[in-house]
Amino acid sequence: MRRKRSLKVLAWLRSWTAGKKSVVVLLTGFVASLVILSLTATTIVYTSTEEFCSTTCHEMTTNVAMEYKGTVHDRNRTGVRATCPDCHIPHSQVPLYIRKMGAVHDLWGHFISHSIDTREKFEAKRQELAERVWTYMKENDSRECRGCHTAAKMDPERQSEKAQARHARAKKERLTCIDCHFAIAHNEPQGGVGPQELEVDKSLISKGAIF
Repeated sequence: MRRKRSLKVLAWLRSWTAGKKSVVVLLTGFVASLVILSLTATTIVYTSTEEFCSTTCHEMTTNVAMEYKGTVHDRNRTGVRATCPDCHIPHSQVPLYIRKMGAVHDLWGHFISHSIDTREKFEAKRQELAERVWTYMKENDSRECRGCHTAAKMDPERQSEKAQARHARAKKERLTCIDCHFAIAHNEPQGGVGPQELEVDKSLISKGAIF
């Protein structure tokens, strides 16, 4: 029975792809592909903007977006800003696509579980959320930070002695940016561990940095 069904389907497909119909099928497929690719690209671009990240969901608007305002990444003497996507969205293709697919977790939290839909719930999960981001950044050697900050281009002579010593220690101990530079755009969780106390597989660091 299944074999007969399969043969019927194949016969139907052959009839549709024979002669002039094949041109119609090809053109339809081509146009459909263009539409899908355009919609996908537009969605990726729009969901990678500060406006989307900070104003689309009330979880972000009333929590992290509010905390970010006025920080050194938002307002400073040079006017150069690091926005939500600069720090939280990969700048290269493969990690970007992986991150976007992982955003299904955020949709689940927003529409289904409502896990941080109030300030109280968000504060209760602040440490867990922070550790998730810190671990991610430690595993990829603070990849997004390095999109703006290039260690090779830093001028030690313009740094304080304390900064020079700390950067030397970081290099020696294989620390990464987020180990020291955290809670500069959002409030620091109280009572939990910091990035340096988190255990991650350091063998992943060099591999993650490739992307």
